[in-house]
Amino acid sequence: MAADWLQIRAGREAWLHIQEQGLKPADIGLLMGASGGPKWFILQGLDRYLFGDFLARREQPLDMLGTSAGAWRFASLGQTDPVAASDLFCRLYSHQTYSEKPDVREITDEARKLLHEYIPDDAVADILAQDKFRHHFIVTRCRGLAAKEGRSQLLGLLGSAAANAVNRRWLGRFYDRVIFHHPKSDAAFTRGWNDFPTHHVELSAANFKSALLATGSIPMVIEGVRDIPGAPPGIYRDGGITDYHFDVDLSAVNGLVLYPHFHQEVVPGWFDKSLRWRRTQGKIWPKVILMTPTDEFIRTLPYGKIPDRKDFSNLSAAERLKYWQQAVEQGKRMADQLHEWIETDKLREKVRLWK
Repeated sequence: MAADWLQIRAGREAWLHIQEQGLKPADIGLLMGASGGPKWFILQGLDRYLFGDFLARREQPLDMLGTSAGAWRFASLGQTDPVAASDLFCRLYSHQTYSEKPDVREITDEARKLLHEYIPDDAVADILAQDKFRHHFIVTRCRGLAAKEGRSQLLGLLGSAAANAVNRRWLGRFYDRVIFHHPKSDAAFTRGWNDFPTHHVELSAANFKSALLATGSIPMVIEGVRDIPGAPPGIYRDGGITDYHFDVDLSAVNGLVLYPHFHQEVVPGWFDKSLRWRRTQGKIWPKVILMTPTDEFIRTLPYGKIPDRKDFSNLSAAERLKYWQQAVEQGKRMADQLHEWIETDKLREKVRLWK
């Protein structure tokens, strides 16, 4: 029997829908993408299938919600050729190289360079002019010491991590959630989010790149982005600080939520990674279809793990590039299986109820 490379779990409403009607492009109301740096490489095959085939068949607008790498992945959508744009992002990201001991300035400069190659100004114009794919980036606005650079920022991070360990809502004392949304979207599905102070800002030619850079500005690794046009003044950093893999109310989404994810667990915020008891479950996301790699898939990868940022320091540039390219290629197995299951209606038997 052929191995399953892809695991699909669905909240009750989504599971029932698939059992009764299968899954069609028009069923999806929201596409979600999480923070996670190079982990996304195993999803690039799925992105190519979704961007160039499955979701391309839609006629009505589709909302996307992303933080950090998730938002960067989705910036391919709305460009003239989303698959080519995704391939470009994959190539640019995987080929990044640094000096032996890069500082924050060097890493920030490389991130800006990648951004401008991946999203030239004419691509921004194309994305904002169309309304088939409506982007929503979550960016974190920092306050207090968390808004500083260097050691002061570290103290702010430690303080907010301690507060989060007691009560996740206490992160709101240190950070605001800022949702940058496509000009053709009213971001209605996010309007009830009040777990943290939350602001809504319309994306424009003046702030698109700054917002995208900010949502991937990892604390202590990349410099924060100051005073994004149209948004409240301040220092902006990685959206994963508040919304790493998400723990938000999705009941207002018009349709099902498709969530291709690199991790088998859904970790709410950046500081929750080590808090094993804090995980988002299907019972609070009845509309979500969660797609993740199986254990069998992960075991086939070099080193028996998915890529991560530690690969920059643990592997030579040549070893890392080879590993990441293999991860991208093997990720296409998941895309092939998803395509087969949808087209043959085998998805009904493969999907499991996510409790």
